[in-house]
Amino acid sequence: MTSPFRPSSAAPLGTGLSRSFGQRVALWIGDAAKKTPARTAALVFILAAVLFTILLSLPAASADGRPTPLHDAMFTAVSAVTVTGLVTVDTATHWSFFGQAIILVAIQTGGLGIVTIALLLARAVSRRLGVKSKVFAQQSIGSSGLGEVGSLLRIVVLTTLTIEAALAVVLVPRFMIVDEKWWEGLWHGVFYAVSAFNNAGFASNIGGLAAYGPDLWTLVPIMIGVFVGSFGFPVFLTIITHRFTRARWTLHTKLTLSVTTMLLVAGAVAWGALEWNNTGTVGELGVGDKIFHALFSSVMMRSGGFALTDTGESLPATLLATDALMFVGGGSASTAGGIKVATIAVLFLAIVAEARGDKHVRAANRTIPDATLRLAISVTFLGATLVLSATALLMLVTDAPLDRILFEVISAFATCGLSVGLSEELHPFGKYVLSALMVAGRIGPAGLAAALAVRQRTLLYDVPEERPIIG
Repeated sequence: MTSPFRPSSAAPLGTGLSRSFGQRVALWIGDAAKKTPARTAALVFILAAVLFTILLSLPAASADGRPTPLHDAMFTAVSAVTVTGLVTVDTATHWSFFGQAIILVAIQTGGLGIVTIALLLARAVSRRLGVKSKVFAQQSIGSSGLGEVGSLLRIVVLTTLTIEAALAVVLVPRFMIVDEKWWEGLWHGVFYAVSAFNNAGFASNIGGLAAYGPDLWTLVPIMIGVFVGSFGFPVFLTIITHRFTRARWTLHTKLTLSVTTMLLVAGAVAWGALEWNNTGTVGELGVGDKIFHALFSSVMMRSGGFALTDTGESLPATLLATDALMFVGGGSASTAGGIKVATIAVLFLAIVAEARGDKHVRAANRTIPDATLRLAISVTFLGATLVLSATALLMLVTDAPLDRILFEVISAFATCGLSVGLSEELHPFGKYVLSALMVAGRIGPAGLAAALAVRQRTLLYDVPEERPIIG
């Protein structure tokens, strides 16, 4: 008989306490995910950034075996988790293989998205999702019914891994041919496949993609990976379900693909026209190379982050055009950032409806609810406020021109990753500002949209209507 004054040998006291603590943490996460899924998703995302910061601070993560300063480790970790691509130290030379592997895992974690990670974690610890979590997932990732959320999460993960594997199959043989050692080619192929689809913009080799020159075998798959990755999981779900029967596509899918294509063409034309004679970028290249650079840059401007030319050598007008495209970003619930193309589409349609005197906003034989328009305005205003605030803070710690500061700030907010070199030059305080902005840009607009969609309330009374004077 076991003495009441002595712990049983089958269940040591320490094990019981640790198990009890682990159970409490798991239950707390599961309960929080059911009651406040938006906050839980953001918290999981921030905890992931902290974890990868700690890992990148380890001596083994750097190539010289010395600990990386906290501001650089944190900046890189946040940039990877938010799939941004901005860096303060060179990825290829500063980090060891272990450090680059940590960055790759962080990119994959961030690419799956805060919603997916949080809900998968909640489901793992609680075995089921609450109604609020299902609504949150439905609004954040895209689903036509609450019962489909579980299968939707599986589709998100499987789609991501399948497309990344396909890119790796194409890229690895080329990198193995180009690189001196086959294992380096294998690593670079896998790294670029994950970085491209997740719109991360990280480069694992010295010199980045520019080192490979006009190699279409390398550049075209990466372009396709970035472009497809910017569509978003709701678009993937629609195409998987209805194939290419456009009549059965959702309005979101139609708007996303239409606006994305228009921005791709507009960006290529604008970049090509502005940089055509700029000797600092493509002025000395042939016509074919100029056209390809313009198309490549247009794909990358909205979130990809890869560059074949020195962005700092671009003309101020080009930087301004890039600012606009970066701010818009890619598709909702995608690996791209920005306020999202569906948001700008709804705002544009509202302007057209107002100009025509229409009472409702319509597109593709569908009426867009007023609540969606209010949501689009809220997301845009939040994004503009974040950009303005961060720009003002950086102006306090750097003497760089406003166009360079604004470019770096919008790139951080939109998780794009294109840089004029300012991130590396900033005081540690400036790096912390950009780190916070990357997190806010990744979880801010999306989190706000999902949270507002979940937190709708119905008033049982009304008040008289009165119009203030606008304009």
